[in-house]
Amino acid sequence: MKVFNKLKNARLTDTISLIITYLVFTVFAFLCVYPFYYILINTMSANNLSEKGAVIFIPHEVHVQNYIDAMKIPGLLDAAKISAARTLLGVLLTVLTSAFMGYMFTRDTVWKRKFWYRFVIITMYFNAGIIPWYITMNNLHLTNNFFGYILPSLISPFFIILCKTFIESIPKEMREAAEIDGAGTIRIFISIIMPVIKPILATVAIFTGVNQWNAFQDTLILMTNSKLYTLQFILYQYINQASSLSALVNSSSSSVAQTLAQTQTATSIRMTVTIIVVLPILLVYPFFQRFFVKGIMIGAVKG
Repeated sequence: MKVFNKLKNARLTDTISLIITYLVFTVFAFLCVYPFYYILINTMSANNLSEKGAVIFIPHEVHVQNYIDAMKIPGLLDAAKISAARTLLGVLLTVLTSAFMGYMFTRDTVWKRKFWYRFVIITMYFNAGIIPWYITMNNLHLTNNFFGYILPSLISPFFIILCKTFIESIPKEMREAAEIDGAGTIRIFISIIMPVIKPILATVAIFTGVNQWNAFQDTLILMTNSKLYTLQFILYQYINQASSLSALVNSSSSSVAQTLAQTQTATSIRMTVTIIVVLPILLVYPFFQRFFVKGIMIGAVKG
């Protein structure tokens, strides 16, 4: 009888714990998702209602005129091209350099391997600051230069550590067999290492892609040429100048009589541009998710 009561109490405790866990995570998920949902429904609702804060959970008088008008904002499409280019090229080169350096730091034949590894890692903890960084970039002629977005992020100690740790989990016999067959360092890296470490490459790609897509401080410091402005920097400017920008968009659409519900406001401009900037990176993540989860869990389970 005592054993039965214990089992009954244990099941009741487990059920209560499970319910509490689901409630907590449901609330947490709602808090994460709702801000994006709120911005989205406000971009699709009547702008006059959105301006008053009347759209909370359900969109009203749905339309897509905000997105059509956003495409008319000066410089937005050019900024989107720059952001896409820096993200794609930055991801490709950073993944390659991180994987290759991580691989080389696992090879005992590399001269002073431990010294160079520590030399790279120490840069995670110490840096000279923004002013010396700007002087260095200026001396390298990377101001008003597209490669100013790419080159500084090529070497990332954190990503090198991730790749090195993952590569060390690969059996050495695979590399030794390839060396016996006459494969060189580059051949082993391309044919043996790269296909095996796809999960960690996807992890590095996601981190790098998000960093590159969301970056705007380097544009603020390095770029004065408007043709090199990124989408995030344009968003930063438009948030500060949304009122004047809404007037500009409305005047450019004067040939078509706009209703009060579709007349652009500072709020509609801010929210619409925010969605345009954030949406691409959200759409990319599901394609990398399964690799990302496996890659980020590296080292979590031993044995």
